[in-house]
Amino acid sequence: MAISIASYNVNGIRAAVRKDLPSWLAENRPDILCLQETKARPAQVDTEPFEELGYHHFWHSAEKKGYSGVATLTTRRPDAVIEGCGMPEYDQEGRILRTDFGDWTLLNCYFPSGTTGDARQAFKMQFLSDFVPWIRDLMAERPRLIVVGDYNIAHTEMDIHDPVRNKKTSGFLPEEREWLSQWFEQGFTDAFRHLNPDKVEYSWWSYRAQARAKNKGWRIDYQSVTDNLADKLRRATHRQEAVHSDHCPVWVEIDLP
Repeated sequence: MAISIASYNVNGIRAAVRKDLPSWLAENRPDILCLQETKARPAQVDTEPFEELGYHHFWHSAEKKGYSGVATLTTRRPDAVIEGCGMPEYDQEGRILRTDFGDWTLLNCYFPSGTTGDARQAFKMQFLSDFVPWIRDLMAERPRLIVVGDYNIAHTEMDIHDPVRNKKTSGFLPEEREWLSQWFEQGFTDAFRHLNPDKVEYSWWSYRAQARAKNKGWRIDYQSVTDNLADKLRRATHRQEAVHSDHCPVWVEIDLP
């Protein structure tokens, strides 16, 4: 049975709700919706529209108010929900939320951005370094994984509108791209690129200079599946009609129990 999983950096859940995110959700009805950069605790959000649509919702919010955070909405109640990865420096920023369904696990992730300066770029690279062994340990326990979210990295020149001018920009640095190449070479499949090897589409656009209207964007939001799930992928798209954020939802349909 194919299930649909949407991943969406909403750049503030309260702002997205004001822009009528619940109507988009009612029209599209993904089985699971993973939100990143919620910038709120659940008590600050009117969750009734989600509940009326039949969604259970789970949150991992940052300690800092109005910052970072992830939330997972699902029509199917998970067997287990685990906040964070056990590393306080990342968990205090609300970056990883795990949900288990039967024999497969979904990770809703918001990778750090390095755009605000050298300190945060170093933090981002340390996160990437620490994330891999943590994932390896999890894979030993839960070998069927789906890792969705805002990775804050454009992988190849196909994934960014101006690769030449951005080659020294955080999010397209050689070391970041190499990390993502190794990620996809060592056990994970890029769902979108697997099903759409030649398609150029983006998931994020700057608010400046009419970038979205001109489609000058970056593909930095991903649905990674362990290689043992690659043959179960059915569809992977960008839902660019959704305009509640500077990102758009990435959508995957996959055969899972």
